[in-house]
Order: sequence, then C-alpha cells, then structure tokens
Amino acid sequence: MKDRVPQEFVDAALAAARERGTDVASVPVTAIAAAAGVSRSTLLRRLGGTRAALDEAVRAAGVDPGARTPVRERAITAAARIIDEHGLGALTMDAVADAAECSLPGLHAVVDGRDGLLAAVFERYGPVRELERLAAEPPEGLEGTVRALHAALAAAFQRRPRVMPALLADTASRPDGPGSAMFRAGFPRLFAAMGGLLLPHVRAGRVVPMPLPLLIQQILGPVAVHLMLRPVLETRDEVELPPLEETCEVLADACLRAIAVPGAGSAGGAGGA
Repeated sequence: MKDRVPQEFVDAALAAARERGTDVASVPVTAIAAAAGVSRSTLLRRLGGTRAALDEAVRAAGVDPGARTPVRERAITAAARIIDEHGLGALTMDAVADAAECSLPGLHAVVDGRDGLLAAVFERYGPVRELERLAAEPPEGLEGTVRALHAALAAAFQRRPRVMPALLADTASRPDGPGSAMFRAGFPRLFAAMGGLLLPHVRAGRVVPMPLPLLIQQILGPVAVHLMLRPVLETRDEVELPPLEETCEVLADACLRAIAVPGAGSAGGAGGA
C-alpha cells in the first residue's frame, strides 16, 4: 500500500491537515489534491479510485489519519445539502458520491440505490422520527396532540439542511418525481404514527368523523403552507408576522375549532379512548 502512494501525496495530506488544524481523515480530497498540485480526479486515479490507500500510507508513515464518518452518513448529509442548496432535481447519485467523497458503486451498496438514499434522507430530515416519538408517548388530550403535531412539523421544516420545503414543492409539481418517491417511502410510518395519535380521539367522539388522510391534512395542511411561505413573507415590509411559536398556536386554535366535536371536550390522552 505504501509503495502505491507517492510520497508527495502523503506530504500533501499531512500539510493540508496541519493547515486546517484537523486530522487527515477530515480533510476533503479536493483540499489534498490542491496541496499536491493535482486535480481531484488525478489524485483519486493514482490512489486506485479511493482515498483508503492514502489513509493507509499516512498510517504507515507513523501518523494516525483519524476516523472518517461512515460512507452512509456522509452520503445522507451530502444528499440533504444538495437538496437544500440546489433542489431535488439536482440530486443524482454521481453528485452525492462526489460530495460524499466515495465511489459510486460504494454509494449504491450502502444506501440501496437512489430510492434507498431518498428514503434515508426523508427519515433523517423529515418528521417521521418526531411523530413516532409522539405516538410512543401520546400528549394529553386532543389539544395537546394538535399542538405537538404542529411543533413537530415546524421542527422538521427548520432542520438544517432544509429538506422538507424542497420535498413538498417537488411533490406538488411532479407527482412522479423524487419528492413523491421520498414521501411514498416514509408514508407507511407516517400514517401509522398519525393514526395512533388521532384515531383514539375519533373513536372517543372528540373529533368530527372523517377519513384519516383528510383529518391529517386538516391538521397539518395550514401550518405546512405557512412554513413554506414564511421565508418569503418575512422579506416583505408590508407583512407583520408573529413569531413562529405564536403562529403555530394561532393555527392550532383554528384547527381545534374545525375538527373538535362541540361539547365533547378534549379530555383523555391519545391512547385512552
């Protein structure tokens, strides 16, 4: 391994790491290539297509290169950043492999292809995990459930990199596009979590009877639209918006007036029908 890697590449990697104040494993290939005076593609080609050979050569030189983040984690983060900065249309496996500094075959192997990558990004940056946590420990009463759902969606929209706005915009404009694929992958878990939170209130007579998909839209639709438009509205001098937390309270109150059965109250947890 040591013989395969030119010494100037080892020296360049060490110099780039010293300049950045980090270990070699945390230095991007592009920075090492620049320090060596070659292009990224030339560096990777001479390393055999992967930087693993370079890390081994650095280790053989008596320096611990450090631990790199696993390829799957780098790929999910890279994909989310591409979506945030350029939209879902720019999300290609080649672009993700380049940003994650891994080989294309290696990327396919760890995320199970493009569909698997989309599903992983949606799970990480969408509302799935928050909703499942809520379903595992339901809030008290219908009012608490609605407010918690609004808060969970707001948290997902604000999470960086911002994936949710791009996902919903792409889904609305291209029913067969990558946004729809992401939504389809996460839908079973979303639907199960929302059903666990809302159906007990429906069965207890606290919520106006309606199909669960419509009930979900009734609760989350207005706040989702607001969260998509808020960044634009905040730039307008003629628009005065309350803080996001207060806005969610206002929308939750309106939602409760629309879905709650008059006189039924909102007592009882989501699991107690």
